[in-house]
Amino acid sequence: MKNNRNRQVILKSRPADIPQADNFEIIVSDVPDLRDGQILVQNIYLSVEPAMRGWVSSVANYSEPVRIGDVMRSFAAGEVLQSTHPDFKPGDRVMGMFGWQEFAVVGPGAVTRKVREDDLPLSLSLGVTGINGVTAYFGLLDVGQPRPGDTVVVSTAAGAVGSAVGQIAKIAGCRTVGIAGGPAKVAQCREQFGYDAAIDYKSGDIEAALVAACPKGIDLYFDNTGGAISDVVLRHLAVGARVVICGTASVSSWNPWPSGPRAERHLLVKRARMQGFVIFDYAPRFEEAIARLAQWLREGRLCYSEDILEGIEHAPGAIATLYRGENTGKRLIRIG
Repeated sequence: MKNNRNRQVILKSRPADIPQADNFEIIVSDVPDLRDGQILVQNIYLSVEPAMRGWVSSVANYSEPVRIGDVMRSFAAGEVLQSTHPDFKPGDRVMGMFGWQEFAVVGPGAVTRKVREDDLPLSLSLGVTGINGVTAYFGLLDVGQPRPGDTVVVSTAAGAVGSAVGQIAKIAGCRTVGIAGGPAKVAQCREQFGYDAAIDYKSGDIEAALVAACPKGIDLYFDNTGGAISDVVLRHLAVGARVVICGTASVSSWNPWPSGPRAERHLLVKRARMQGFVIFDYAPRFEEAIARLAQWLREGRLCYSEDILEGIEHAPGAIATLYRGENTGKRLIRIG
């Protein structure tokens, strides 16, 4: 490799809450030589996920926290430049946990999959045909188990996961109601993602709007936020409702443990079910989901929105922009 210098974004300090730009640092290091069984990937797109907030927290959740001084953990998509592994060759398009860096020397365990959808943009492997779309697919269909005619409510409905959930619910024959922040995202829910109704949680009485949009109650709630929005939704569950816990974006900290209204009475009286899930548990079935998502894209039944920042220098502050609601689609950083 002629240029053996690698710009990397490392975790400099542990954030107290939402990671900010000053919690990270961009350094330049040498690209190491490959050992047997490794590949060299040139990253082209870096992903920015709300879950990264948990990955850098001092409190472990479903994965160990990123250590101070380590490259920021992230999904990325790129091209194999060199390989000493028989399953990979130069030119292969791959996505996996390659980190916020220009080049990654990794073993096969870091590769989530080869990207074989040559007719689709590589960036989608980090979004609607990647971890976001797969999360929507399994969270809605396997955990939520929608039925035709169900009223499905989705929080952060214009986000990378929520927008896919709403569209897959429509494919499943459901009526969809999105909750989003601000008139632009509410319009995007209706006009681009096909929600039957959309509610702006930043404006007016969210409970009155929810009652008007769901007069017969809510059969399935796909929860990306937790907190005050979910407290309102739970009060309007229909009998036999399912609540899918995908994310808790509104919960500022787990120390101390958050407190608020309790769900037990709602679940009891409505004979409802609430279930959380972690998408990595579905790893053996990813190809099943991606094949269907890609086909829906080709058929025009599924659309997407991307918000791409140019240059690795945007990475340190990118997580904070998600929590400020500045993105208008799947947030990516293009560096290749």
